[in-house]
Amino acid sequence: MKIGFASDIHQLVPNRKLILAGVVIPAPFGELAHSDGDVVYHAVAESILGALALGDLGDHFPSSDPTYKGIDSSFLVSRVVKLMVDRGFRVGNIDITIRLEEPKLKNYKIGMRTNIARLLSIDVSCVSVKVGTNEKMDAIGQKIAVQADAIVLLEGK
Repeated sequence: MKIGFASDIHQLVPNRKLILAGVVIPAPFGELAHSDGDVVYHAVAESILGALALGDLGDHFPSSDPTYKGIDSSFLVSRVVKLMVDRGFRVGNIDITIRLEEPKLKNYKIGMRTNIARLLSIDVSCVSVKVGTNEKMDAIGQKIAVQADAIVLLEGK
C-alpha cells in the first residue's frame, strides 16, 4: 500500500477554457498553462507519481517540451496510470478537493468523478470530489486562480 498527495494551482485568464477533470465549465476565463491546464487531472497524476516516488509532472512532461503544448491532460493521467500498473499497483481510492471562487461547481461533480474513475479504471464510488471557495481570500478568493488537491491510496495488485 502506498499513499500520495499533490496540489496544483493555475492562474485564471480570459479567453481560455476552464477544464476540471475533463469537464468544460462555462466561465469567462480558464487556466493559464503549457497544457490544457486541468488542475484536477494534474493533481491526480502527480499524487500517483508521489505515491510511487517517481517525481513530479515536470519530470515526466516538461513544459520546455513542445510535445506537451496544449495537450489534453487526460493523456498525462493515462501515461502515469501506465507507470503505476507497470509497477504492480492500482488505485484503491482517491480524494480530491477543488478550490474556485466561481462559478459554483456542485452540478459538475458527478461528471468529474465519472471521468476520473474511467481514467483510473476504478468504480466511481472510489472517487471523491469536493468543491469549495476560499471565502474571497487570497488568489483563489480574488478569482485569479484555481487549485486542486488530491490524495491517493495505491494498492498492490
